[in-house]
Amino acid sequence: MGTRGTGGTRGGAGGAGRTQQVRRQAPRKRHRIRNALLALLSVVILVLAAFWWWVEGRITHVDALSGVPGTPGQTYLIVGSDSREGWGDDGTVGARTDTIMLIHQPESGPTALISIPRDSYVEIPGYGGNKINAAFAYGGPQLLVQTVENLSGLTIDRYVEVGFLGVTGMVDAVGGVELCYDADVNDPYSTLVWEAGCHQANGSTALAFSRMRYADPLGDIGRTARQQQVVSAVADGVMSPSTLLNPTKLVPVASAGLDSFRVNDGTGAFDLVRMAMVVNDARGPDAVTGTPPIASINHRVEGVGSTVLLDPDTIGEFWRTIADGGYAPGTQVGGIS
Repeated sequence: MGTRGTGGTRGGAGGAGRTQQVRRQAPRKRHRIRNALLALLSVVILVLAAFWWWVEGRITHVDALSGVPGTPGQTYLIVGSDSREGWGDDGTVGARTDTIMLIHQPESGPTALISIPRDSYVEIPGYGGNKINAAFAYGGPQLLVQTVENLSGLTIDRYVEVGFLGVTGMVDAVGGVELCYDADVNDPYSTLVWEAGCHQANGSTALAFSRMRYADPLGDIGRTARQQQVVSAVADGVMSPSTLLNPTKLVPVASAGLDSFRVNDGTGAFDLVRMAMVVNDARGPDAVTGTPPIASINHRVEGVGSTVLLDPDTIGEFWRTIADGGYAPGTQVGGIS
């Protein structure tokens, strides 16, 4: 009996010892997990810091803003330019703007994405009346910004200019985009060959899709709608988890973007992130989209040719409502009145 009792005591002591050992091992295991997580977090922070530094070093700046007093909210001007300056010389003389988009984020109310037809007849400071894209040809980004500010009454806070090959590079970097148009097209001017319906498009097709207007019954107006479609499709590709969470895809996409655009002086990586968020908001279901109100898409002006005439009776009220965020969310605005 005594021997069994002694053995029982030793067993009890051994059980207590094993319990103490398990208790000692548990904190060690927690320490190892904590240290592993801290090490992983350190690596992630270092990678993000390196990526941020890389982005900062790749941003191309241009003198664009007018310096006039600001207006409420934030206003961005996005320009698609045929200028090859800074992207190589292919023999093309001068510069043109196929795409002019104004994004306004008011202090309250929905964000607005307004495409200004490049043939809109406007007053260009120092040059008189002409098509709005002539402002870029005459005086580059600064004169275009001043012209848009005079037209809209809104101060441009950020300027983004996408180069000639920007659409091609971005679309190819995200692996192509789906675009839709409900007519067959064989347009030698834009080089677009299209069968009615929705198709996966590569970079060169997306560029032709966004440029085509001669084969479109609505001309420049139809082109602005397709340009907004291309911008939205590219943004979908860039913001998708398959891009953002995949470094092997994110870096080429970021590189293509940084190679294809330039922004106003003083714009840094943080500003680019904020702009991306605003652009994403501007293509959401609550955004106000469209063009300024249009009186004619074939307004003939001597010495200028066929232009888009913005409706003089409603254009002022239109821009005031945009500035105040007064349109209902999801409103399609403008068009031919």
